[in-house]
Amino acid sequence: MGDGLVLRDIHVSTAPSWWPPAPGWWLLALALLLVVAAVVAWRLLRARRRRRLLALFDAEVDAAADPAGALAAISSLLRRAARRHDPAADRLEGQAWLDFLDAGAASARFHGAVGTLLLEGPFRRDADPADVVRLRAAARERFIQWMEGRG
Repeated sequence: MGDGLVLRDIHVSTAPSWWPPAPGWWLLALALLLVVAAVVAWRLLRARRRRRLLALFDAEVDAAADPAGALAAISSLLRRAARRHDPAADRLEGQAWLDFLDAGAASARFHGAVGTLLLEGPFRRDADPADVVRLRAAARERFIQWMEGRG
């Protein structure tokens, strides 16, 4: 009995280290990084395109020599954007055109004095500057919505 097996206590191994992570975690981190990079790039491109469209709108309206010219430029820009939204929209006239401008919008911004100014302003010399400012803001917003493909 003296030459028997020597028994030793069971030793519990240490828990695996959290670093470096397993390859699956690396792949997951890479996939998340690519998704975040794609979203950031898309937003940056969208913001850049929006700035270019706003600069285009402002440059064409600011290039007009007088309020009547500015109103004609606003009307032209709206019709150009409307064609992207609906190819037949540029042939609308009068109230049908104003209804089309307000279609799908949260509020009717092209009715009343602003709508009348849009329809008749390029042919009048006595445009109220406050109405021109309101029309420009409404037209700029609608122009951007249509050029970005929103309704």
